Amino acid sequence: MENRNQYLLLIGLLYAACNVGNVWADKAPPSDAKSNSADQVIEPELQRRKLDPPKIDAQNFELGVYGGVLSIQDFGSNPVVGVSLAYHVTEDFFLEADYGSSKGDKTSFEKLSGGAELLSSSDREYSYYAASVGWNVLPGEVFFGSHYAFNSALYLIGGIGGTKFAGDSAFTINFGVGYRMLFTDWLAWHIDARDYVFDRSIFGNSERSNNLELRTGVSVFF
Repeated sequence: MENRNQYLLLIGLLYAACNVGNVWADKAPPSDAKSNSADQVIEPELQRRKLDPPKIDAQNFELGVYGGVLSIQDFGSNPVVGVSLAYHVTEDFFLEADYGSSKGDKTSFEKLSGGAELLSSSDREYSYYAASVGWNVLPGEVFFGSHYAFNSALYLIGGIGGTKFAGDSAFTINFGVGYRMLFTDWLAWHIDARDYVFDRSIFGNSERSNNLELRTGVSVFF
Protein backbone atom coordinates (compact mmCIF):
# COMPACT_ATOMS: atom_id res chain seq x y z
CA MET A 1 0.00 0.00 0.00
CA GLU A 2 2.85 2.32 0.90
CA ASN A 3 4.58 1.62 -2.42
CA ARG A 4 1.42 2.53 -4.31
CA ASN A 5 1.14 5.86 -2.54
CA GLN A 6 4.75 6.68 -3.31
CA TYR A 7 4.19 5.84 -6.99
CA LEU A 8 1.15 8.17 -7.21
CA LEU A 9 3.07 10.97 -5.49
CA LEU A 10 5.95 10.60 -7.97
CA ILE A 11 3.55 10.84 -10.94
CA GLY A 12 1.97 13.99 -9.47
CA LEU A 13 5.35 15.70 -9.03
CA LEU A 14 6.38 14.88 -12.62
CA TYR A 15 3.09 16.31 -13.97
CA ALA A 16 3.50 19.53 -11.95
CA ALA A 17 7.08 19.93 -13.17
CA CYS A 18 5.95 19.64 -16.80
CA ASN A 19 3.28 22.34 -16.36
CA VAL A 20 5.75 24.75 -14.77
CA GLY A 21 8.17 24.29 -17.72
CA ASN A 22 5.46 25.01 -20.27
CA VAL A 23 4.48 28.23 -18.47
CA TRP A 24 8.09 29.50 -18.48
CA ALA A 25 8.47 28.61 -22.16
CA ASP A 26 5.38 30.69 -23.08
CA LYS A 27 6.68 33.72 -21.18
CA ALA A 28 10.20 33.58 -22.63
CA PRO A 29 11.11 36.66 -24.84
CA PRO A 30 11.62 36.14 -28.64
CA SER A 31 15.09 35.40 -29.86
CA ASP A 32 17.39 38.17 -31.09
CA ALA A 33 17.31 36.78 -34.63
CA LYS A 34 13.52 37.13 -34.87
CA SER A 35 13.59 40.63 -33.36
CA ASN A 36 16.26 41.84 -35.75
CA SER A 37 14.45 40.48 -38.83
CA ALA A 38 11.20 42.16 -37.80
CA ASP A 39 12.86 45.57 -37.23
CA GLN A 40 14.94 45.59 -40.44
CA VAL A 41 13.83 48.21 -43.08
CA ILE A 42 14.75 47.83 -46.74
CA GLU A 43 15.86 51.14 -48.29
CA PRO A 44 15.17 51.31 -52.09
CA GLU A 45 17.97 52.70 -54.25
CA LEU A 46 16.36 55.20 -56.65
CA GLN A 47 18.21 57.44 -59.08
CA ARG A 48 16.09 60.57 -59.54
CA ARG A 49 16.45 62.67 -62.65
CA LYS A 50 17.36 66.30 -61.92
CA LEU A 51 15.37 68.89 -63.89
CA ASP A 52 15.79 72.63 -63.69
CA PRO A 53 12.71 74.19 -65.34
CA PRO A 54 12.89 78.00 -65.53
CA LYS A 55 10.14 80.00 -63.90
CA ILE A 56 8.86 83.48 -64.64
CA ASP A 57 10.85 86.04 -62.69
CA ALA A 58 9.31 87.42 -59.52
CA GLN A 59 8.78 90.68 -61.43
CA ASN A 60 5.67 90.55 -63.62
CA PHE A 61 6.50 93.10 -66.35
CA GLU A 62 7.56 91.87 -69.79
CA LEU A 63 9.14 94.05 -72.49
CA GLY A 64 9.49 92.67 -76.01
CA VAL A 65 10.38 93.44 -79.61
CA TYR A 66 9.01 91.61 -82.64
CA GLY A 67 9.01 91.45 -86.40
CA GLY A 68 7.05 89.63 -89.06
CA VAL A 69 4.64 90.02 -91.95
CA LEU A 70 1.46 92.14 -92.04
CA SER A 71 -1.07 91.50 -94.81
CA ILE A 72 -2.78 94.88 -95.38
CA GLN A 73 -6.02 94.19 -97.22
CA ASP A 74 -5.67 95.22 -100.90
CA PHE A 75 -2.13 96.52 -100.27
CA GLY A 76 -0.10 93.32 -100.15
CA SER A 77 1.94 91.56 -97.48
CA ASN A 78 4.65 93.74 -96.00
CA PRO A 79 7.26 93.62 -93.23
CA VAL A 80 6.13 94.80 -89.78
CA VAL A 81 8.13 95.64 -86.66
CA GLY A 82 6.94 96.60 -83.20
CA VAL A 83 7.36 96.68 -79.44
CA SER A 84 5.18 95.29 -76.67
CA LEU A 85 4.82 95.75 -72.92
CA ALA A 86 2.89 93.22 -70.84
CA TYR A 87 1.90 92.94 -67.19
CA HIS A 88 1.14 89.47 -65.84
CA VAL A 89 -1.75 89.95 -63.43
CA THR A 90 -1.93 86.26 -62.47
CA GLU A 91 -0.51 82.99 -63.81
CA ASP A 92 -3.49 82.78 -66.19
CA PHE A 93 -4.14 86.38 -67.32
CA PHE A 94 -2.00 89.27 -68.55
CA LEU A 95 -2.44 92.76 -70.01
CA GLU A 96 -0.48 93.83 -73.10
CA ALA A 97 0.14 97.06 -75.00
CA ASP A 98 1.56 96.95 -78.55
CA TYR A 99 2.80 99.43 -81.11
CA GLY A 100 3.71 98.36 -84.64
CA SER A 101 4.44 99.91 -88.03
CA SER A 102 4.52 98.80 -91.65
CA LYS A 103 4.03 100.25 -95.13
CA GLY A 104 1.42 99.34 -97.72
CA ASP A 105 2.39 98.21 -101.20
CA LYS A 106 0.61 99.18 -104.43
CA THR A 107 -2.81 97.69 -105.14
CA SER A 108 -3.45 95.41 -108.10
CA PHE A 109 -5.19 98.30 -109.91
CA GLU A 110 -2.16 100.54 -109.50
CA LYS A 111 0.18 97.85 -110.77
CA LEU A 112 -1.99 97.09 -113.81
CA SER A 113 -2.74 100.72 -114.71
CA GLY A 114 0.93 101.51 -115.11
CA GLY A 115 0.91 104.95 -113.49
CA ALA A 116 -2.19 105.82 -111.48
CA GLU A 117 -1.54 105.96 -107.75
CA LEU A 118 -4.36 105.87 -105.24
CA LEU A 119 -2.17 106.88 -102.30
CA SER A 120 0.94 108.95 -101.87
CA SER A 121 4.05 107.46 -100.32
CA SER A 122 3.36 109.08 -96.94
CA ASP A 123 -0.24 107.81 -96.92
CA ARG A 124 1.00 104.27 -97.33
CA GLU A 125 2.63 104.41 -93.91
CA TYR A 126 0.73 102.03 -91.66
CA SER A 127 0.91 102.13 -87.83
CA TYR A 128 -1.22 100.75 -85.05
CA TYR A 129 -1.47 100.56 -81.27
CA ALA A 130 -3.44 98.06 -79.22
CA ALA A 131 -4.38 97.36 -75.62
CA SER A 132 -5.25 93.71 -75.11
CA VAL A 133 -6.06 91.04 -72.55
CA GLY A 134 -4.37 87.63 -72.80
CA TRP A 135 -5.36 84.28 -71.34
CA ASN A 136 -2.84 81.44 -70.92
CA VAL A 137 -5.24 78.70 -71.95
CA LEU A 138 -2.72 75.83 -72.15
CA PRO A 139 0.31 76.29 -69.87
CA GLY A 140 2.86 73.48 -69.87
CA GLU A 141 6.50 72.52 -70.41
CA VAL A 142 8.72 71.73 -73.39
CA PHE A 143 11.46 69.12 -72.87
CA PHE A 144 14.80 69.08 -74.66
CA GLY A 145 16.63 65.83 -73.93
CA SER A 146 16.46 64.38 -70.43
CA HIS A 147 17.93 67.32 -68.50
CA TYR A 148 16.24 70.47 -69.79
CA ALA A 149 12.64 71.65 -69.42
CA PHE A 150 11.24 75.05 -70.41
CA ASN A 151 7.97 76.60 -69.29
CA SER A 152 5.57 77.39 -72.14
CA ALA A 153 2.02 78.56 -72.74
CA LEU A 154 -0.49 78.71 -75.57
CA TYR A 155 -2.57 81.86 -75.13
CA LEU A 156 -5.55 83.67 -76.62
CA ILE A 157 -5.48 87.46 -76.85
CA GLY A 158 -7.83 90.23 -77.90
CA GLY A 159 -8.42 93.94 -77.38
CA ILE A 160 -8.98 97.38 -78.87
CA GLY A 161 -6.83 100.15 -80.26
CA GLY A 162 -6.35 102.34 -83.30
CA THR A 163 -4.83 102.24 -86.80
CA LYS A 164 -3.42 105.07 -88.89
CA PHE A 165 -3.39 104.41 -92.64
CA ALA A 166 -4.17 106.26 -95.88
CA GLY A 167 -4.24 109.60 -94.06
CA ASP A 168 -6.97 108.48 -91.69
CA SER A 169 -7.24 107.02 -88.17
CA ALA A 170 -9.67 104.24 -87.36
CA PHE A 171 -10.86 102.43 -84.24
CA THR A 172 -9.48 98.87 -84.37
CA ILE A 173 -10.36 95.53 -82.81
CA ASN A 174 -7.67 92.87 -82.61
CA PHE A 175 -7.75 89.17 -81.69
CA GLY A 176 -5.47 86.20 -82.15
CA VAL A 177 -3.48 83.34 -80.69
CA GLY A 178 0.11 83.09 -79.52
CA TYR A 179 2.72 80.77 -78.06
CA ARG A 180 5.35 81.69 -75.46
CA MET A 181 8.41 79.68 -74.32
CA LEU A 182 10.77 80.75 -71.53
CA PHE A 183 14.46 79.93 -72.05
CA THR A 184 15.41 81.32 -68.61
CA ASP A 185 13.56 83.04 -65.78
CA TRP A 186 13.92 86.39 -67.62
CA LEU A 187 14.09 85.60 -71.39
CA ALA A 188 11.15 84.38 -73.51
CA TRP A 189 10.38 83.71 -77.19
CA HIS A 190 6.97 84.41 -78.78
CA ILE A 191 5.16 83.60 -81.99
CA ASP A 192 1.75 85.20 -82.68
CA ALA A 193 -0.96 85.34 -85.32
CA ARG A 194 -3.41 88.26 -85.05
CA ASP A 195 -6.11 90.01 -87.04
CA TYR A 196 -6.62 93.81 -86.90
CA VAL A 197 -10.13 94.78 -87.98
CA PHE A 198 -11.26 98.34 -88.76
CA ASP A 199 -13.52 100.25 -91.15
CA ARG A 200 -12.01 102.33 -93.95
CA SER A 201 -13.22 104.35 -96.95
CA ILE A 202 -10.19 104.55 -99.23
CA PHE A 203 -12.14 103.57 -102.35
CA GLY A 204 -15.14 105.79 -101.73
CA ASN A 205 -17.38 103.37 -99.82
CA SER A 206 -16.93 102.37 -96.19
CA GLU A 207 -15.77 98.79 -95.88
CA ARG A 208 -14.43 96.50 -93.19
CA SER A 209 -10.75 95.67 -93.48
CA ASN A 210 -9.10 92.54 -92.08
CA ASN A 211 -5.34 92.81 -91.71
CA LEU A 212 -3.60 89.58 -90.73
CA GLU A 213 -0.27 89.63 -88.94
CA LEU A 214 2.20 86.81 -88.30
CA ARG A 215 5.05 87.81 -86.03
CA THR A 216 7.79 86.44 -83.78
CA GLY A 217 10.04 88.05 -81.21
CA VAL A 218 11.79 87.93 -77.86
CA SER A 219 10.97 89.54 -74.52
CA VAL A 220 12.56 90.07 -71.13
CA PHE A 221 10.98 90.02 -67.66
CA PHE A 222 11.85 92.69 -65.16
